Amino acid sequence: MQPGNDTQVSEFLLLSLSEEPELQPLILGLFLSMYLITVFGNLLIVLAVSSDSHLHTPMYFFLANLSFVDICFTSTPVPKMLLNIQTQSKQITYEGCLCQIYFFILFAGLDVLLLSVMAFDRFVAICHPLHYMVIMNPWLCGLLVLVSWIISILHSLLESLMALQLSFCTEVEIPHFFCELNQMIQLACSDTFLNNMVMYFAAVLLAGGPFTGIVYSYSKIASSILGISTAQGKYKAFSTCASHLSVVSLFYCTSLGVYLSSVATQSSHASAVASVMYTVVTPMLNPFIYSLRNRDIKEALMRFSGMAALKGSIVQG
Repeated sequence: MQPGNDTQVSEFLLLSLSEEPELQPLILGLFLSMYLITVFGNLLIVLAVSSDSHLHTPMYFFLANLSFVDICFTSTPVPKMLLNIQTQSKQITYEGCLCQIYFFILFAGLDVLLLSVMAFDRFVAICHPLHYMVIMNPWLCGLLVLVSWIISILHSLLESLMALQLSFCTEVEIPHFFCELNQMIQLACSDTFLNNMVMYFAAVLLAGGPFTGIVYSYSKIASSILGISTAQGKYKAFSTCASHLSVVSLFYCTSLGVYLSSVATQSSHASAVASVMYTVVTPMLNPFIYSLRNRDIKEALMRFSGMAALKGSIVQG
């Protein structure tokens, strides 16, 4: 750290969504409920896909990975927030803040990349159905997930190491309910030009690139669906990608909403409230979107719950 007014801070202060004491129990109960629903719902998807041989297909393989990432994504900011509300504390250590930044960027990046991989899977399934199993073979599916992990790990590591070089003033309050990279950069007392350039370049490359791929995939899918002669055939083709399209729309619309709210209002509090949508609400809704509109998932969940009940009765007997 540089000498002078900059010091090595040992902790940051995380401001909650509301400073009103009477609202803290409500916020605690609400976020705890949403967090438990998120973990339970996504865990059910992972267990159903892994335990049911009918779901051992590329689409559900990617869905299970997305559900696992959503659990980790939500688990990065929410438990610390709940703990701070419960203990009436705002502190988070410097190391803990950097860990939050690292894992938040990692799992947010994985979310984006997996959604683009799933769009590619739907593109192959609808536009090249006869070659689907040849193209989307287990080796390629595993490689796509592995590459997504490697890209996300390297990006997150780069951003975290650059944040590690920042120096801060003695009093540091983060106007957010978790350590968010942009907020941390704004609080730094040292030069942040390079950090901002890397952050914005990575955002364009790693968010805009996959989004472009998703738009291209669905433009081709739309063309193929319009070329189907029967209404039943069109509905069947569209229903196979409706859930994924809903999740993509929800994720990108909420993320864009956070960006626009922060730009329009210049309010950190408004940005923090908007961030709840893609950090908590979206991962919570994803299992419902996939299970309620998907007969295979519903049947697998029923078989899995039946197996669990049978095992429980055997153990008790």
